Amino acid sequence: MSEKLAPEKRHSFFHGSQKVFEWDQTLDEVNVYITLPPNVPSKLFYCKIQSKHVEVGIKGNPPYLNHDLSCPVKTDSSFWTLEDDTMHITLQKREKGQTWSSPIGGQGQLDPYAADLEQKRLMLQRFQEEVDKLLASSLNPGFDFSQAQFSGGCPDPRTFMGGIKSD
Repeated sequence: MSEKLAPEKRHSFFHGSQKVFEWDQTLDEVNVYITLPPNVPSKLFYCKIQSKHVEVGIKGNPPYLNHDLSCPVKTDSSFWTLEDDTMHITLQKREKGQTWSSPIGGQGQLDPYAADLEQKRLMLQRFQEEVDKLLASSLNPGFDFSQAQFSGGCPDPRTFMGGIKSD
């Protein structure tokens, strides 16, 4: 059921008229997608993920991205892959359930309306996660909250139902 609450679309970050990257998030992670330039051997691309910083580029050239992250990540479970013409960077959130308004600190922040929609979607994921845990040992098929909506203020996914326990 949780896959129905996955991000529907990616957010885009532009510098001028150039798209720098796209991104989305779940309760656990932030995913960054960078379109790679053509005709560059894949072994030349690199990505260095630190707790509060990311650097991406082509070896022997200035970095394409060299920025602080908006929130800290777990470096031991963050990673990157090359998929066709895209670098996919998976940043494991240090604080599960935290709503990020951008992967890069101080740049490309979501507008307040989009940030509210992100928090509501993450809250529904969190609620679905709790319901799935309760029903895991049951023969009941479970509940589907993919079409649920909040009216009024939305609770913080990090503190909902006593908070998220760290793994």
